[in-house]
Amino acid sequence: MRLAVALTILIVTILGAAIDGYNCKIVQFIFGDSLSDVGNNKYLTRSLAQASLPYYGIDYGNGLPNGRFTNGRTVADIIGDQTGLPRPPAFLDPSLTEDVILENGVNYASGGGGILNETGSLFNQRICLYKQIELFQGTQLIQRKIGNAAAEKFFQQSRYVVALGSNDFINNYLMPVYCDSWKYNDKTFVDYLMATLGDQLQILHTLGARQLMVFGLGPMGCIPLQRVLSTSGNCRDKANQLALSFNKASSNLIDNLSSKLPNASFKFGDAYDVVDNVIKNPYKYGFNNSNSPCCSFGTIRPALTCTPVSTLCKDRSKYVFWDEYHPSDSANQLIANELIKKFGFVSVDGTSAPSPAPAAAMAPS
Repeated sequence: MRLAVALTILIVTILGAAIDGYNCKIVQFIFGDSLSDVGNNKYLTRSLAQASLPYYGIDYGNGLPNGRFTNGRTVADIIGDQTGLPRPPAFLDPSLTEDVILENGVNYASGGGGILNETGSLFNQRICLYKQIELFQGTQLIQRKIGNAAAEKFFQQSRYVVALGSNDFINNYLMPVYCDSWKYNDKTFVDYLMATLGDQLQILHTLGARQLMVFGLGPMGCIPLQRVLSTSGNCRDKANQLALSFNKASSNLIDNLSSKLPNASFKFGDAYDVVDNVIKNPYKYGFNNSNSPCCSFGTIRPALTCTPVSTLCKDRSKYVFWDEYHPSDSANQLIANELIKKFGFVSVDGTSAPSPAPAAAMAPS
């Protein structure tokens, strides 16, 4: 009897050691909005922020909608590909399992989501950052499968991307239907965002995030929707100035957190100049249009979303913007390449794995 008990204890100890020694891959956990969403919103049946109809996804895989708010890949897709990281699936994908998480990570991004809980409420359903972090906390139950030590190592060696903020302005502060538009001024609203974001990033740190990149905002006053809403058709300077203020405050916040949080390697990715240069000098980068969407209702603007009855531009590779809000695959490729170069991203295995770009495709008849 004692021998049987001893053998049982020995087996459990060996298995426990084997599980805690689980050799995990380096994966990504992505928190964001529609610029990073890879399908979460298509499972939110009451969400008005959807990329579930053609022509979304026309240049990706089988050409069918996949939840990405563009015709092809997101910037996060491309950066991950070129740094040797797997593409994390949407958290709400029914096929997501613990094994898939261990192999690929998770993407929690949601179209319409923001740093603030109240942002994007007009879209009805969306997953804002606090909720995304809550979902990530649930993901940590994976420790039951691989053991506490292995789980701690897995989450601490993973890469984290936080890319939100534009909706907090475009679909909150700059819209008078939201109380934040009259409750705050430009400075106090940015301060409110920073206090909230700082709390969220510290929560992520307590959950294991050590290597984390927060991406700043581009010139959001130059997206097609903002141009249409201006009287001149030019970029809206107020929105661009808010983006610059957000970026400056975020950079200071990240520097402060990275210096005070143990073992934190938090970095701020300021992409404003990269995107601004592409918009101001499209021909320099191989584009011929940087002020209107490829997918639209012709002269009826703003169309807001791309639909099967929309009209497509003749050559999608020549347009910076896919719809009223989002860049095209070609623009995302260029932006990702510039960011990789600017911030010195390297492959997790020391090799380069270029992301396959879709062939330049013409509009369907």
